[in-house]
Amino acid sequence: MTEAVVLSACRTAIGTARRGSLREVSAFDLATVVVREAVQRSGLPLELIDDVILGESLAGGGDIARYAALEAGLSHVPGLAQNRHCASGLASVATAAAGIRAGMDRVVVAGGTQSTSTAPVSRWRVPGTDDWLEPWNSPSHVSTPQAPHNDMSILVGWNTARLAGVERQEMDAWALRSHERALRAIDAGWFADETVPVKVTDRGGAVSAFEVDEHPRRSTSMEKLAALKVLHPEIEGFSITAGNSSGANDGSAALVVADAAIAADHGVTPLATIHSWASVGVDPARTGLAPIAAIRKALDRAGIDVGDVHLFEINEAFASVAVAATRELGLDPQRVNPFGSGCSLGHPIAATGARMVTTLAHALRRRGGGTAVAAMCAGGGMGSALVLTA
Repeated sequence: MTEAVVLSACRTAIGTARRGSLREVSAFDLATVVVREAVQRSGLPLELIDDVILGESLAGGGDIARYAALEAGLSHVPGLAQNRHCASGLASVATAAAGIRAGMDRVVVAGGTQSTSTAPVSRWRVPGTDDWLEPWNSPSHVSTPQAPHNDMSILVGWNTARLAGVERQEMDAWALRSHERALRAIDAGWFADETVPVKVTDRGGAVSAFEVDEHPRRSTSMEKLAALKVLHPEIEGFSITAGNSSGANDGSAALVVADAAIAADHGVTPLATIHSWASVGVDPARTGLAPIAAIRKALDRAGIDVGDVHLFEINEAFASVAVAATRELGLDPQRVNPFGSGCSLGHPIAATGARMVTTLAHALRRRGGGTAVAAMCAGGGMGSALVLTA
């Protein structure tokens, strides 16, 4: 069985939705930017590319990957849009690796794209009536008071904190550290190699290049986080705030995943090898705990002990998720989210998984090798993890 290696990996800087730098840029244009750049960075001829697979969420249900392929000059390449909610980008990278390891494909562009700012609003007619629900999002499970499908602060954030015994102060402290680490990475230039500028035209016609993550806050402090109101004051003990939650964001990421022999034939040194991956399902009320099982399953498939992993990113959909997983798995907090995550960098839903793999692949190159794990929960009681080695 051939190895699936990452030849290139890039992402846009992450924008704050609806009021940030990418608010006028569609998910389609964001996808095109990173697909084109990832292919160029790979150094491979265009004709070698077999497919483009992109995670998408809230973009209307079309095949956004085919759109990006055409715009990037890959008219001979089909496209596959995948939706595993928050884990869509991660699923796309895993799907690409699976096709390569099976010998069905040799080079695939994989990633995800998200424009929360420009996402279309859906409406749905309630069966048996003439009533319409608007706005409407497709549910992944039957909604219950304990697990509402349309309120992640309860479904993921609060349920995880309650089930894992995570206190408000722990979540706030984790969120603060996330901002500090993201800003340290930005200031040190650690994201420079992975970030591709996006040309942005505002409504007044002014053109600029957006290339630095804008969501991390330099002014954040424990005092400011502690002063924030909880999102559901009517629920006794509720501890989830905007400060210990991920942001609403825009961004995209793409990687070129290839047969190791292709890399050797063309003299390309891979960034990393995709060693294993896994996805799991849990009761929807336990969505935020799903990364724990996914990490264990992915590491078991790789034959790697949790203590041998040098870098983790466990997406901070809510700080409670990362705190719970770190505690349950006995991880060294210094190895978890060393460059920030959802609470600071933000969470452009369908792009986040691919962004995490991109960041970790570049980090492994900087440190001269090692093992990294990207993991996250996904709405409806899902969790995914992927293991990289270099």
